[in-house]
Amino acid sequence: MPTSKDKPAGLRYLALGDSYTIGTGASGKAHNYPSIVAARLTRATGTKVGLTNPAVNGFTTQDLINNELGYVGRLKPQLVSILIGVNDLVQGRTPEQYRKSLMTINEAVAELNLAAGRVIAISIPNWSVVPAASTFGNPAGIRELTETFNEIARNEAEAQRFMWVDITDVSTSGLGSPGWISSDQLHPGDVQYAAWAEVIWEAVREPWTAAARP
Repeated sequence: MPTSKDKPAGLRYLALGDSYTIGTGASGKAHNYPSIVAARLTRATGTKVGLTNPAVNGFTTQDLINNELGYVGRLKPQLVSILIGVNDLVQGRTPEQYRKSLMTINEAVAELNLAAGRVIAISIPNWSVVPAASTFGNPAGIRELTETFNEIARNEAEAQRFMWVDITDVSTSGLGSPGWISSDQLHPGDVQYAAWAEVIWEAVREPWTAAARP
């Protein structure tokens, strides 16, 4: 279920994704990266940002198509972020299956005809290094497959002229520091989500603040 039911006001921001977007592992929804970025945008522009975050823990690209994609047409957002794919990988969907469903998602978002930089596609983080990764397979194999999925996501984003934001490096930049990984030993903690948000904000600052101008 959506974690934000804010009525559209000012700028409408739609965050599509899975556990990484809903903020599984964070201490509260204000600490997921869409909420942090929305708050930064509000402070930077003085314009209220209506965030709709229908992401759900465990969702694959097909789940997103079935349960989240309808928000694109209903909400007609001015800003969109997409971070999806780790559960396709975990559930054994092939790279080609991932590509096909990701194309469906991107094509629907592209129909909004938003200005350059207002749709961002975000990489899957490097989760092969977290303590619980070994329960899903060999960490080296996880890293390799994650890189394959990210290459697909980057290529498909660029095909639609979406902005690509790579959080691979930042996702491991604070390993070992307090609050970096949540108590489930799998998902990010507040500190890591904040670090992601900083990288994402720096990427979208110019095009997203421009969206607030008359």
